[in-house]
Amino acid sequence: MKTDAVSTEKAPHLERQLSNRHIQLIAIGGAIGTGLFMGSGKTISVAGPSVIFVYMIIGFMLFFVMRAMGELLLSNLNYKSFSDFAGDLLGPWAGFFTGWTYWFCWVVTGIADVIAIAGYANELVPGIQLWIPGVFTVAVLLLLNLATVKAFGETEFWFALIKIVAIVALIVTGLVMIFTGFESDAGPASFSNLWSHGGFFPQEFMGFVAGFQIAVFAFVGIELVGTTAAEAKDPEKNLPKAINSIPVRVLLFYVGALVILMAVTPWTEFQAGHSPFIGMFSLAGLGMAATIVNLVVLTSAMSSANSGVYSTSRMVFGLAQEGDAPTTLGKLSSRKVPQNALFLSCVLLLAGVVLLYAGDSIALAFEMVTTVSAVCFMFVWSIILASYLAFRKRRAQLHNESKFKMPGGIAMVWVVFAFFAFVLWALTTQPDTLTALLVTPLWFVVLGIAWAILRRRPVHMARAEMFRAQLREQEAQQESPADVH
Repeated sequence: MKTDAVSTEKAPHLERQLSNRHIQLIAIGGAIGTGLFMGSGKTISVAGPSVIFVYMIIGFMLFFVMRAMGELLLSNLNYKSFSDFAGDLLGPWAGFFTGWTYWFCWVVTGIADVIAIAGYANELVPGIQLWIPGVFTVAVLLLLNLATVKAFGETEFWFALIKIVAIVALIVTGLVMIFTGFESDAGPASFSNLWSHGGFFPQEFMGFVAGFQIAVFAFVGIELVGTTAAEAKDPEKNLPKAINSIPVRVLLFYVGALVILMAVTPWTEFQAGHSPFIGMFSLAGLGMAATIVNLVVLTSAMSSANSGVYSTSRMVFGLAQEGDAPTTLGKLSSRKVPQNALFLSCVLLLAGVVLLYAGDSIALAFEMVTTVSAVCFMFVWSIILASYLAFRKRRAQLHNESKFKMPGGIAMVWVVFAFFAFVLWALTTQPDTLTALLVTPLWFVVLGIAWAILRRRPVHMARAEMFRAQLREQEAQQESPADVH
């Protein structure tokens, strides 16, 4: 990949300013999104205690996506993100589709976060005009990201830390309530609440299936550590560490928190659109704590949107350098930040403010937007896995030399693909998520038209020819291994 090395020297490039603690907390912050704080109310209400298994299954499957991504990123440190290795391994079309879809994913997720922030602000300050917190959020995110990438890393570090402290506080408070025999109108706090209200699968199989719809959205951003690759110090050490700790995080932050919530209050008491976190602290008689949790949930949504603004700007910057986006978006400020790409992302986040006034309820707007986001994220995760399959076929030598191999290899890729097919089917089982699922392909139609026009440009035709030449060379090497050095 000498051509990549040369081009990155000439082009403006991102600096490696993110340290190990930044990468670790960005990975945790990405894995604990608004879906857990706001979406878990609905997930529990439709799936009951089986939601615990829903989160465990999704976390298990996505761990393999992250391991595949880690092996690919570390196989060539010129890769800035997964759109780079998709373009290199699957062809220029894949880099274009992945980069723009990931950008779209985070814009949509950011819009969901702006909707959530406006909803929480309304809880804290009843009667506030919803556009005020929406516009304020976008302005703050822009200012945070216009500073250096180290400033972004520092902000995200503290945002993520607040989320972790909140979840640990919830688990500790819940355990105290369980072991002291706390009583509420719904009955005593006890672990038996997990199975004494209809068992673990009270809504039967279809309720369990429905749990996957919102729960998948809770995991979007788990791949965020992959977009920090170009700005991470010592990626060979820090990326594997961040990826390998994903299962522990899922067990502690998702499964641990949900078990406690449903042990303190039977699952039958939970409602969509209400944060179970706030409800539990209010129940404990910690009125002030409930207000603090409301603020924590606000910062959680802010953190998620912050990550989104960061990753969309980096993705568009990379696309501009490849000729897949206007060149003006590929320029860096004096602080080595892609400011034009940042402005574009923040302007589009304002669509969230418009949506607040278009729909009947905040919960419905949040649900529609999160479904579109989840489907697009599954496309990106699938491209990561498809790139891994191409890597195993075409660069077997690099795979053999890898110190961070994906466990389960090719067989596990097909297991995860089957799981994604199951989730897509799950989205067809409810009218609201089905509508969002049917709307999502429009994005790929728009991308297809844009690519059909772009691919005829000389720079794209040259890149396509270079890709085909690389393929021919690698096929020739595979046919005559004796000639390989």
